Amino acid sequence: MAQPSVTLSSQGWQTAIWMLATSLQYGWHISALNQIQAALTCRPPHKAALTSFFPSCIKMDDFQFSLVTAAFTVGGLLGSIGADRSMDLLGRKSSIRLNTVMILLGASLMTVSASVPPLVIGRLFVGIGSGLGLCVVPAYLSEISPPAIKGSVGVLNQLGIVVGILLTQIFGIFLSAPTLWRFIPLIAAAFALAQLLLSPLAVDSPAWLSVKHLPDAKIAATLLWASREVSHEEEGLLPHEYIVNGDNTTTPASVGSITDSPTRSTQQGSPTWAQLLRPPLRQPLVLVCLGMIAQQISGVNAVLYYSNDILSRVLPDAAAYVSLGITVVNAIMTFPPIYLIERVGRRSLITWSAMGAIISLFAVGYGINNGAVFLASVAVLAFIASFAIGLGPVPYVIISDVTPYHAVSTVSSIALSLNWIANFLVGIGFLPLRNYLAGGEADREGRVFYVFGAILLVVYILWAKAYMS
Repeated sequence: MAQPSVTLSSQGWQTAIWMLATSLQYGWHISALNQIQAALTCRPPHKAALTSFFPSCIKMDDFQFSLVTAAFTVGGLLGSIGADRSMDLLGRKSSIRLNTVMILLGASLMTVSASVPPLVIGRLFVGIGSGLGLCVVPAYLSEISPPAIKGSVGVLNQLGIVVGILLTQIFGIFLSAPTLWRFIPLIAAAFALAQLLLSPLAVDSPAWLSVKHLPDAKIAATLLWASREVSHEEEGLLPHEYIVNGDNTTTPASVGSITDSPTRSTQQGSPTWAQLLRPPLRQPLVLVCLGMIAQQISGVNAVLYYSNDILSRVLPDAAAYVSLGITVVNAIMTFPPIYLIERVGRRSLITWSAMGAIISLFAVGYGINNGAVFLASVAVLAFIASFAIGLGPVPYVIISDVTPYHAVSTVSSIALSLNWIANFLVGIGFLPLRNYLAGGEADREGRVFYVFGAILLVVYILWAKAYMS
């Protein structure tokens, strides 16, 4: 018998890159309003605008801008809630197409908005698409990846996200001007259209196709995996990770080994709430959910959403560029986990990441409270670097690692819904909490980071306990 596949074929990598455009779009829209906030909201100094059919800016106060920002996370929650049904009924590839259509519609509406309501609706549509895509991509990547590189390929989801954040920060520096800010959503709409048109080049998940008893599963496996020479008993097309059942369907071997037999795994439908709350699904659900909560409760998106506002207190003349530096560090530090995840393990990366993030959060708070400009700036960068090596990518990777195949869509949907809820609460509550804890004193505004550090420590301890058990 020939050796099982150890890598993706050229078409497999092509499929991975195509779906990572979804991750990039999510990252783009996380930070889309950060650099252009002043130009978008008509804040002074209001420079002369290019001649345009649309107003050069949309006047709004802080509360209205918060609504526009929060609409993305509300939409993300809605998209995550419906993701399990979409993934099971439409499949992975068609769900990505649906995600792309939603982002195309939302970004297009934002581009032509002349008032706050359509801007909110556009962000809501983009959020729905992003919520759906963020559930689909980790599972899709896992299902097209040979076991030897599954973890490394899974980290690419986070790499796509941080590249999107980096690109929007770079573009935002040059497009943060009246009227020009509209190019930020316009670029996203154009990118979504390109992804939609290129979708015929992608191959659907062999696992999903086999569960649906579709003969295209064999063809998909042949196209995706570089090593195709396996035995006739394995139907000649599928790598060792996929077991051929008596009904000629296939199941990932790693799934069957977690809980039950391969044939049973393919026959089971989506689990009910009662099944999710009992073994063997309860523990994976708790572990994945705690990982997703830890990711957001660290305050990373507060740093990304409000980095300019945070650092303007200590670096008033360079906050925008330090903000760009944050995203550069975020992107660079996502590369080490691609190499390390299969060598040091998921738990070690999460542990290193959480400890580094907690220490950095306390250092950020101390630096801001004491006017230590250098310490505050370095600590913010250290926090982002710590987050990027573990808390960023690993929670997505372990969804398929620990969850039986028939429950992946449901567990992913629940966990990502909690992720979006935590994202929303952090995004909407960060500035009010900072102001409340500071009591109007500038030298107390760092206290909020102590709170995030303490909460992250508690959630990490719970996650580690769940992982060990």
